[in-house]
Parts: sequence; structure tokens; C-alpha cells
Amino acid sequence: MKFSKMHGIGNDYIYVNCFEENVSEPEKVSVVLSDRHKGIGSDGLVLIMPSDKADFRMRIFNADGSEAMMCGNAARCIGKYVYDMHMTEKTDITLETNSGIKHLKLFTENGKVSLVQVDMGKAILVPEDIPVRSTLDRFISQPVEVCGKTWNITCVSMGNPHAVIFTEDIGSLDLEKIGPHFEEHELFPARVNTEFAEVIDSHTLSMRVWERGSGETFACGTGTCATVVAAVLNGICSYDEEVLVHLRGGDLRITYRSDGTVMMTGEAEYVFSGEVSDEFLNEKKECAVCRS
Repeated sequence: MKFSKMHGIGNDYIYVNCFEENVSEPEKVSVVLSDRHKGIGSDGLVLIMPSDKADFRMRIFNADGSEAMMCGNAARCIGKYVYDMHMTEKTDITLETNSGIKHLKLFTENGKVSLVQVDMGKAILVPEDIPVRSTLDRFISQPVEVCGKTWNITCVSMGNPHAVIFTEDIGSLDLEKIGPHFEEHELFPARVNTEFAEVIDSHTLSMRVWERGSGETFACGTGTCATVVAAVLNGICSYDEEVLVHLRGGDLRITYRSDGTVMMTGEAEYVFSGEVSDEFLNEKKECAVCRS
């Protein structure tokens, strides 16, 4: 099986062109190949597939084998992949995801994609639809106890659920310790991604993220969008104004429009390509244990 390794500001995935390759049991393949000691090493597996609804389709699997609804960083990488690999000549493309059709605008230099802007669609704020176990109309800055401490949490879905916390000194947080307690909290029936954000000014934020199924990652596109949405809802930032967000892997620029849509702009990087033998995959898949 041929693959490419790409990353969006450090959020790295293994990409497989399913116009040419067939991936059976992708849940197990993701577990095997994502292992950073015995596999290729990644935050998960992304399949680039044909679509009868859009130009291309994306399926994404976390490092633990669970299937994700959407990933903004992966969407940008797919935009770069399909253009740079001459699968399309278009610079405005549509991408089918498990959370709907996303629109990508590709910015090119010297025949290669340098930046990708993704129309992430409208932020979902109704708790039942995020999902969050709450009878509130919106879950904004609500106190929740986790690990013996009360945190004010704002919940947003960008096609997948996010819990955003504004706090100070995010660099000192022990995410390996506290992250799983947020992810598995009874408040979130489908688990949750958790963003810890620090306010620099009204147009600049810094953020760390604990992703469900993957742990702390260098970046999360949907999480960055959710964080800016939460910042606007909490009066920290403003509608229709671009916000620069610093993550461990790099920067993203997000605009939460007054019509409810979220625009994300950032880089996508190609790392390398390779090939995994069928023998290796078949042997390792037998041992892979996927969390439901």
C-alpha cells in the first residue's frame, strides 16, 4: 500500500489515495500505522476517495482506530495533495466529509499549493447537537468540575464536539494527566476534544488541544475554529474579524462570521511518501485493538 505523510502545522496524518489503493479494515490500519515506535507514526489515517457529491471525499481515522467526523488540518492537506499530485486543476474544490460538504480555496505559488482556506460551515451551539448533556440553550462558560477543579467550559461543534476553556499559563498544564478526564467526562456522550486557550489580545490567542482518540496533538483545525467561536461568544474576540491562533505546531487564522460560518486559513506540508507491505499490514492488523 502506497502512502504519503503530510501535516497541517504539526497535525500529522498518513494519506492514502484510494483512487489507486484499496484499504480494508481502515480502523485497524490506522492503529498499526499511527504507532510512532512500530509504525509510521501519526495522529491517524486519512483516505482520499471518490465522491458522488463533491470533487473528493475524506474519511479520517484517529490513532486509536475510531473514525472522526472532520479535521480541518487534514482537509487542507487533501487540498494540497490533489492539486500538487495533478488530480485536479481547480483551485476551488469541494470535499465530502462525515460532517458535510466543505469548500476549499487553494492558493498556489510556482505550481504548488502554499495556503488553503477552508469554509468550515456553521458552528453548532445547541448542546443536544454537539452533543452535551445539558438542558441549556447554549453551553457558554459553564462551571464543570474535572480532576477536583472547577473549569468554565464553552461547548461548540464544528462537525465534532469541542470543550473550550480560557485559562492562563497553558504551557504548565499537564494535559497527559487531565486530558483523558475531559475526554471521557459523563457530560459528553460521544467523548470530546478539549481546547485550553490563553488570551493574548482581542485578535490573538494561544492554544493547546487534547484530541479524543489521539491525545495531545500539535494542532487541531476544528478545535482552533471552535476556540475562536467560543472567544466571540465570551466577548473576547469579535465577529467578522480575523483572529490569529498560535498552536504548538504553528499558526492558523480564523474568522467567525456574523452569519455563523467559520473560515480557516493555514499551511499544509508534504513530508514524504512510501510503501507498506501487505505482509506487514496483514500480520499487524491481527493484533490491532481498536477502541470503540
